[in-house]
Amino acid sequence: MTLGKLQGRVALITGSGRNIGRATALKFAGEGANVIVNARSNEAEVNAVADEARALGVRALPVLADVADRAQVQAMVDSALSEFGLIDILVSNAAVRPAKAFVELTQEDWEFARGVVLDGAFYCTRAVVPSMVENGFGRIIYMTGGGAFSGVPDRAHVSAAKMGLVGMARGLATELGPNGIRVNVISPGLIHTTRVTGTVVPGADTMIKNPLQRKGTVDEIANACLYLASEDSSYVTGQTLHVNGGGSYY
Repeated sequence: MTLGKLQGRVALITGSGRNIGRATALKFAGEGANVIVNARSNEAEVNAVADEARALGVRALPVLADVADRAQVQAMVDSALSEFGLIDILVSNAAVRPAKAFVELTQEDWEFARGVVLDGAFYCTRAVVPSMVENGFGRIIYMTGGGAFSGVPDRAHVSAAKMGLVGMARGLATELGPNGIRVNVISPGLIHTTRVTGTVVPGADTMIKNPLQRKGTVDEIANACLYLASEDSSYVTGQTLHVNGGGSYY
C-alpha cells in the first residue's frame, strides 16, 4: 500500500465547508491527513465535509468558529489539540469580499474585512504555532487573491487585508524557518465557486483574461495547497504562488 503525501499529519483548514476549503480538506484527507473542518456558522456543511473525509479513511473534526473572534479561534485549536495532540498544517482560507466605494467606507467596514482576512489568519497562526514549534514541524498557507496585486475597484479594504497576508508570510518564514516551519501564500485567479446563494458573481465570465482562457477549479487550488503542505515543496518558504492561468498583474 502506498502511503499518502500527508500520511498521519493533522491539518486545520478554515472556511472548509465549501469551495476551495472543502476541496483542500478532501485533498489532504485523500493523502492521509486527519482534518479539522471549519466554518463560521453552517453546521450541516462542516459535518458533511467531515463525513466525506472519514470515508477516505482518516479522522475528521468539524468545528464552528468565527476566525475574526480570537476566543473562538483559540477554542477551536484547543479542541483540535485535545482530539489530535498536535496541528501540523494550517490553511487559512476563510475570507470575505465585500464591495464598497472607498469614500463610503466606514471604520466598521474596514475592520470587518481586516478582521476576517488578516486578523483571522493572525489568530489562527498564533494559536497553532506553539504546537508546531514544540514538534519542530509546521506548514502554514495563506490564501490571498489577484485583487491584492492588481487592485479592484470598491475593494481597497479587502486588497489591503489580503496583501497584509503576504507581508506576514514573509516575516514568519524568516522567523520560523529554523523551527522547521514553512510559510507560503497562494493567490488564486478566477475560480469556479458557489456563493451562499448558489449564484456566481455577475459578469464573472467576462473577467477571464488569461492565456488559458478559462476559470480555474477548486481542485487546482487544492493541488497547490497539497504541494506547499507536502515535502514536494521542501525548499519553498516565504513565497507567493500565483495559480491564475497565467494572468498578469499591473
